[in-house]
Amino acid sequence: MAITLIGGGLVGALLAQQLARRGFSVEVFEKRPDPRVSGFAGGRSINLALAERGLQALRTAGLADDVMQRAVMMRGRMVHTRDGRSGLQRYGVDDSEVIWSVSRGALNMLLLDAAEAAGVRFHFGHGLVNADFEAQRIRLADEHGVERDIDAPVVIGADGAGSALRAALMRHADLGERVEPLGHAYKELEIPPAQRLSPDLLRNSGGHDQFALEPHALHIWPRGGYMCIALPNTEGSFTVTMFLPAHGAHPSFDTLPDAAAAERFFADDFPDLLPLIPDFRGDYGSHPVGTLSTLYLDRWHLDGRALLIGDAAHAIVPFHGQGMNCGFEDTVVLARLLAEAPNDTADVFAEFQRIRQPNANAIAAMALENYIEMRDSVADPHYLAKRELGARLADRAPEHFMARYRMVTFTHLPYRYAMDRGRAQDQLLEQLLRGSTDVESVNLEAAVTALRATLPPLPELRHG
Repeated sequence: MAITLIGGGLVGALLAQQLARRGFSVEVFEKRPDPRVSGFAGGRSINLALAERGLQALRTAGLADDVMQRAVMMRGRMVHTRDGRSGLQRYGVDDSEVIWSVSRGALNMLLLDAAEAAGVRFHFGHGLVNADFEAQRIRLADEHGVERDIDAPVVIGADGAGSALRAALMRHADLGERVEPLGHAYKELEIPPAQRLSPDLLRNSGGHDQFALEPHALHIWPRGGYMCIALPNTEGSFTVTMFLPAHGAHPSFDTLPDAAAAERFFADDFPDLLPLIPDFRGDYGSHPVGTLSTLYLDRWHLDGRALLIGDAAHAIVPFHGQGMNCGFEDTVVLARLLAEAPNDTADVFAEFQRIRQPNANAIAAMALENYIEMRDSVADPHYLAKRELGARLADRAPEHFMARYRMVTFTHLPYRYAMDRGRAQDQLLEQLLRGSTDVESVNLEAAVTALRATLPPLPELRHG
């Protein structure tokens, strides 16, 4: 069976590889040039957080070991306060529960190599112009604008949040599209490797070999309503992302019209971070402002002729680090369903949406909630008290309590289950604390008894 894929990014390349390994004939059309030839010039996000769901998909594809050689472990959030203090909030119980910082470009090129090795045929510099779903043909344009039509009885769009296939589908049928802007935007900056910073600066910042900061953490500078984060890269640099309201009162991108204004803002609000970005003005002036939105669709497919997957179907904001992981999980489910019923794509696509849509909606909601947690709550005493009480309950009754973040990040429990269970657990924590931040005042034995009486045991947890 032949399948045409639109989009050769992370999700498209991984899906293509998995389908080719299962015996499908796969062609991929990607509007950008081959990054292995021209250099990576993809999305604005330079590195990404790889968690268990994404790792499991890479294991299924036989690629996990290769990817892990290019990843940097992050044990938790290193929270930097306004007064210059910092402290680590672990993601999991120990080093068996960590996430990994990976380069988008390096990962994409590895996946392209793997897909080609499996027999996938790539056509770079070919963008989708339109589709005739009745005739089962699509129209493509090369980098010179020359158009051609090809047969595409089954076409899958893995071409991201700005999906050309989704646009073509919407000209044919109502998909129930809703795009909800966050109202906040982002800009990326860079902390260079330590050898490019002065020794005095490194002594003051607590340098770590080639890294200017602790390398095994995702760094957060929460400021209530806005924040900066930094993720490590293998060569010793950090990718810094500043998240601010797009418009409105100070601070917002409207009130930072140029690099000089932004530098003054950093000097006031991020005084420990600014010295680590020696080319601040150059970075700020040359890097674009990125927008953030959540995409919802009522329909992901047109019977058995066309399907949307990954960000093309359910783009989310990046604050749970799950966009790539969710897309990779999509590929595992779809490849399995297609392998089980290769001649019934209508039923396969419908079942894929039935399985994945509630989970995509759930992680979209949790990603929005996690933005508030990252920028506001990580330094809030009540949040920290709930976190500590939850850790104690998880230690005493692990079959009944697991923090929502751990369910999302370190297990394969469905996102929808993690969201619902997390909300029920949070309600119980609120009842146990009764507005207090004094965890020691909570009778732990009584709390465990209440937990077991209130919530059923967790499902069997599946780690990689």
